[in-house]
Amino acid sequence: MAEDKSETGSKKDRRESQNEGDAVENGYESEEPNFSDPEDFVDNIDEEELLGDLLKKRPKESDGIDSVIVVDNVPQVGPERLEKLQNVLRKIFSKFGKIVTEHYPKEDGKTKGYIFLEYQSPQEAAAAVKATNGHKLDKQHTFIVNLFSDFEKYSDVPDIWEPPPPQPFQDHGNLRNWLLDRSCHDQYSVIFEGGEKTSIFLNTPVEPTVVEDRSRWTETYVRWSPQGTYLATFHARGVALWGGQNFKQIVKFSHPGVQLIDFSPCERYLVTFSPLPDNKDDPQAIIIWDILTGQKRRGFHCDNTTVWPIFKWNHDGSYFARRTQDTLSVYETPSFGLLDKKSIKIRGIKDFGWSPTDNIISYWTPEEQNTPARVTLIKIPHREQVCVKNLFTVAECKIHWQKCGDYLCVKVDRYKSKKEDKEGPKYGGIYHNFNIFRIREKQIPVDILEVKETFEKKQANFLFWSPSGTFIVLAGLRR
Repeated sequence: MAEDKSETGSKKDRRESQNEGDAVENGYESEEPNFSDPEDFVDNIDEEELLGDLLKKRPKESDGIDSVIVVDNVPQVGPERLEKLQNVLRKIFSKFGKIVTEHYPKEDGKTKGYIFLEYQSPQEAAAAVKATNGHKLDKQHTFIVNLFSDFEKYSDVPDIWEPPPPQPFQDHGNLRNWLLDRSCHDQYSVIFEGGEKTSIFLNTPVEPTVVEDRSRWTETYVRWSPQGTYLATFHARGVALWGGQNFKQIVKFSHPGVQLIDFSPCERYLVTFSPLPDNKDDPQAIIIWDILTGQKRRGFHCDNTTVWPIFKWNHDGSYFARRTQDTLSVYETPSFGLLDKKSIKIRGIKDFGWSPTDNIISYWTPEEQNTPARVTLIKIPHREQVCVKNLFTVAECKIHWQKCGDYLCVKVDRYKSKKEDKEGPKYGGIYHNFNIFRIREKQIPVDILEVKETFEKKQANFLFWSPSGTFIVLAGLRR
């Protein structure tokens, strides 16, 4: 066995010697490689690029204090009441996470009126600040809650404000150049080939003229803005607006899963809706965007997706309103805050609509016990009632404003008969009449047009005004 090992080792030595000889012949040295940089080497790769993921995880100086909150306007108590106060405060603030430490500064044996609470994470601390700032403990004490890190941040604010540098103006050209067409041809869009192609045509005589033709321009459908300035396309990550002579991209809005949009009449704002799971603290279901700046102005939760648009705008985009159960909420722009900071309580409100020319809202409420159904007109912003019309034996109402705002027509579906018994009211068949409000006349008189016999055995479920307001077209259309 010893001879075999010796022979094997000898063969190994010969192979290594032969490999070294080959390396020398091929111009390679047998010594260890040198990985040092040359003297004139310049390293142009920074740590952020090379170790970006690791650097993001490195501890920050603020990691500890970001989890600490300061609660001011806390009752000042002595030792005999301190435990009771602590139990009350723990019950309030432990809802947002585990409290790691708590500190009650004292002076002369009494608490100073403010405390420090440390949570396990900055996220829990931020949630506590958002939920409890302004919380009213009793008549004399309303909490003022801040992150501890905010004190240092606000103390470093410079005394002299420096405005941000102006952004360069981006000229998008004439976004309404189609109005310059001498023949006044309309533009329209067509999606074809299974959604693969989208084209814009001019409605020229004999054959339409192609203005723009693109593949995969949108993933679902397209939508024109009210005045035709923008063409909206839908994508998995949001909405893009296009316009101008060559339909170049004007702006895009990031809203993943977007399905529905709506423009304000003035085309200043865009409303988008996505059915993806919403954020409780930062509403993302409905977002209102500023089209000119591309900035998000406000987000809303969406409790009912069966009705779109959720918001109805007034004629110039200065107000928009939303109906919820027993309330009508009117918001104002550009603050996007609730008008007068409170909603209008309207028990049983079913539908509403803005005048197309004035800040007037019309709405209707159904019958309830001994209270008749009502159509009411109110002026915004003062919420002044300018007209109230009582209606009886009402099944349904539809509100239709004439284009110039001179008339409001309310189509009323009414029961032919009503009988009372032990189980409640019983109703007969339905007939229709039209209540026409003459808005421009004193005290807004109402004309009633009966159609009980005129259109026998003919159903009308839609109403259309002529542009001048002289005629009304009744139509029975499939939904």
